[in-house]
Amino acid sequence: MGKSKMRKSIAGVLVAMMMMVPFAGCAKNAENVPENTTTKETSEQKETPNTDTSKEEGIQVGIVLPTKDEPRWIQDQTRFSSILDEAGFTYQILFSQGSSATEKSNVETLISKGIKVLIICPQDTSAVGAAVQLAKDSGVTVIGYDRLITGTDALDYNVGFNSESVGVAQGQYLIDNAVGTGNPLYLYAGALSDENAFVFFKGAWSVLQPKIADGTFVIKNSNEAIKVQDTLDLTREQMAAILGQVTTDWDFNVAKSKAEAHLTSAAAKDKGNVSILAPNDGTARSIADVFASDKDVTNYVITGQDAEKASIQYVIDGKQSMTVLKDTRTLTDAAVAMSKQILNNEEVVVNSEYDNGAKKVPMNQLPVLTVTKDTVKEYIFDSGYYEASEFTGLK
Repeated sequence: MGKSKMRKSIAGVLVAMMMMVPFAGCAKNAENVPENTTTKETSEQKETPNTDTSKEEGIQVGIVLPTKDEPRWIQDQTRFSSILDEAGFTYQILFSQGSSATEKSNVETLISKGIKVLIICPQDTSAVGAAVQLAKDSGVTVIGYDRLITGTDALDYNVGFNSESVGVAQGQYLIDNAVGTGNPLYLYAGALSDENAFVFFKGAWSVLQPKIADGTFVIKNSNEAIKVQDTLDLTREQMAAILGQVTTDWDFNVAKSKAEAHLTSAAAKDKGNVSILAPNDGTARSIADVFASDKDVTNYVITGQDAEKASIQYVIDGKQSMTVLKDTRTLTDAAVAMSKQILNNEEVVVNSEYDNGAKKVPMNQLPVLTVTKDTVKEYIFDSGYYEASEFTGLK
């Protein structure tokens, strides 16, 4: 394995990605896996069932993603396939479908196929430790992808975005669009099983709390948050108590039900012009639809994350106020560039680190952008992230 070296600028990461060249000696690719237990055959494998172990040898990179039921992860799958095909890597992509048991089984499957590098985005950032340890014990270099894996010293590297800055961007947007004082504030968060949910919330709280303390915002849907509204630096236990009340589990239906319950129990005076901290795009759309249908809500400002196509349309239509763009093109590029460095026994380029509770993990940390009606053209269409022709209502 190559040595880690801390770098101070993201420029080094981008240079490394741009210099990525096809990996010599690679043969055919193991295609994407649309089901979590089967392998889609490539054109070179169509006449032979995928039971011949000789055809499974030599897979260099294994990728495990949390679920295929969310647009975000299908987008990542598509990008991984494109750049890995172009780079000439052999690879396989599996989905855990929200199950730690399936996740561990996926890792075992990939190890049996001889992978040298595992890129894994866990569905549970602490429970994944056993699977990561299994890969490490098998001589596989493990790269955590996007979500911050905690509690294991078997993790070698991480590629991700500055998760705290996502929350900061969301919270700051609510602040910038608040008028006067007494603005009703509804808080929502990701899954308690996802370390990033805590980091996102920490970032948002860091900017929102002073504005809660001075009366700009009034929390309406979490008595646990109200208990600590005068505290800037929350303990883990305090955050967990809040998230336990406002978690969406990253699930559209959970988010919808929770928003409905909150508005049903809220008095008309607790509605009006509301500010909503929603953790990601899927939950934002569900929550926005609920608030939009309430006759006592005269206006709402709501955050999001991931720049999903459906939410870009919502932003254009004025149904969602903003989304935080974590350009997964740079994320997947960085993960593949790191994999190439590992496979070639080259120096592994990183620019940061994070403490996962068991070790300080070397990390490539990438920047985020705030997408609104005013910036959607520049950040989404001009950059080629999506084509403008895919959306309606553009001026």
